[in-house]
Amino acid sequence: MSSPSVTNLLAEWRAGDQQARERLMPLVYGQLRALAGPLLASERPGHTLAPTALVHEAYLKLVDADVPWQDRAHFFSLASRMMRRILVDYAKTQRRQKRGGGAEKISLEDVAIAAVSPESSLPEIDDALNRLAVMDPRKGELIDLLYFGGLTYDEAAQALEISPATVHRELRIAKAWLYQELSSSAPL
Repeated sequence: MSSPSVTNLLAEWRAGDQQARERLMPLVYGQLRALAGPLLASERPGHTLAPTALVHEAYLKLVDADVPWQDRAHFFSLASRMMRRILVDYAKTQRRQKRGGGAEKISLEDVAIAAVSPESSLPEIDDALNRLAVMDPRKGELIDLLYFGGLTYDEAAQALEISPATVHRELRIAKAWLYQELSSSAPL
């Protein structure tokens, strides 16, 4: 008997099958850990939030969310946004609590979005991504799917119902915009 797909389990869960939710975690845990690793690798050394804790916190928020799950891509898109939000909130809390509010710096290059100054901090990157999503929601969603959701170009194209060529073109534009946005906000 073959194991059910993530999309099938999400549909069963949406239909009210709580056991489907329990069977979902083993199927998605590895990929969620794979997403959390690079997100935390770009954090400052000695970061106290471990990949396992990030995955568990994001998963708990996801199971409590009242979301009409569509498919695997939708699940991982929301999971990646949830992890990003948790990291941003964590960074803001640390900024307020330690060393007079001085934030640790991360490089956007480590997040693989664009090569910008290592002076960019996660809250600044998040603010820029939010501005991009307001300006162009599809480009914002594309960044989330590819870099925080861990989807391939083809999966992102399918999720957004666009061609892989459009994914490539819009990603180049989004990266250039983010580079400009973060470069102009960097201290001189």
